[in-house]
Amino acid sequence: MSIRHGLLALLERGPRYGSQLRTEFESRTGSTWPLNVGQVYTTLSRLERDGMVAQSGEDAAGHTLYTITDSGRAELRTWFENPVDRTSPARDELAIKLAMAVGAPGVDIRDVIQSQRRHTVKAMQDYTRLKAQALAAVESSSARERDDVAWLLVLEQLIFQTEAEARWLDHCESRLIRLSATAANAPAAPAPAARPGTEEAAPAARPAAPAPDAPPVAGAR
Repeated sequence: MSIRHGLLALLERGPRYGSQLRTEFESRTGSTWPLNVGQVYTTLSRLERDGMVAQSGEDAAGHTLYTITDSGRAELRTWFENPVDRTSPARDELAIKLAMAVGAPGVDIRDVIQSQRRHTVKAMQDYTRLKAQALAAVESSSARERDDVAWLLVLEQLIFQTEAEARWLDHCESRLIRLSATAANAPAAPAPAARPGTEEAAPAARPAAPAPDAPPVAGAR
């Protein structure tokens, strides 16, 4: 996930210091992707190095403030305008786990699938409950606080994601059942046919060899 661009988006609203950026980032995403202050300041240092943010003095409490530069705004616009690249998908631990469980000694992949399905369904139920709360907060606020709306969108993405994962797990289980049935019903492979000229046949009777010429009888003319 792009912490870099998330911080630029927050700085576009005005100067911020590190802890403030962390708090606003987590508020906007509902702490789905928590940050620590070290991550924030490391990212700010890199953005400053790249000329996308600059320090702009301190606030009354002595916190160093950062502000976005024109270069940072251009980078942010590019990020908003271009789709997220899906040609190189991020590694998915569940997909890797199932791939490695296929044929692994002592592992029943169906047990792995069922365990994950229980967890996925519970997560989906939790997200759905949080969505109801977030939706109630949005509908009860005439101001439509941006953080509430942002959190609602994140929750809905998580719900769609877990629904898709549950369907995929069902598909995996069905696929394994079909493959097992196919393998069980497959006819036995016929014995390999002998290649021409290699059949073992009974040896044909050989013609008798001509008897050697008898020696001449003594006295015979």
